[in-house]
Amino acid sequence: MSDDGASTTVHASCVLLGEAGVLVRGPPGSGKSSLCLALLDRAGLEGRHARLVGDDRIRLEAHHGRLVARPHPTLMGLIEIRGHGLRRLVAHAEATVLRLVVDLIETAERLPAERPATERLLGVELPRLSLAPGQPREYLIREALDASVAVRTHPAALVPGGPCSV
Repeated sequence: MSDDGASTTVHASCVLLGEAGVLVRGPPGSGKSSLCLALLDRAGLEGRHARLVGDDRIRLEAHHGRLVARPHPTLMGLIEIRGHGLRRLVAHAEATVLRLVVDLIETAERLPAERPATERLLGVELPRLSLAPGQPREYLIREALDASVAVRTHPAALVPGGPCSV
């Protein structure tokens, strides 16, 4: 059960890809902003809808079992390019429903567990993907989002009580 009405601010970046919000977390200098810019560029090249939601500080709010991400008001439309300062992106989103949490880590497990990890934020369970430098980050994020959509929209998953694993 989600903690409806609960909210918090996290150190992260967030993009909207299609209809899916992706929250990117990691320590300072781990490449959150760079990954978001790469995701936005790739989506643009592929003709898909994509927008920056926010960079550095993201407000999370639980609403009816969903987690909504919004930018910090003073940072709306801004993204930091390390060593080059802040840049304003004309096209940005004011909010998105999160579908995936991405954690940027230092090293990847050689043989990770088969089941995808999840993260519970404000009572809302979301798929979580851990990515290390050198991994095809944009590809793995797209793959995880495609799998998430398939689980939520496949006829076999549309049963009372929501999606279930087989």
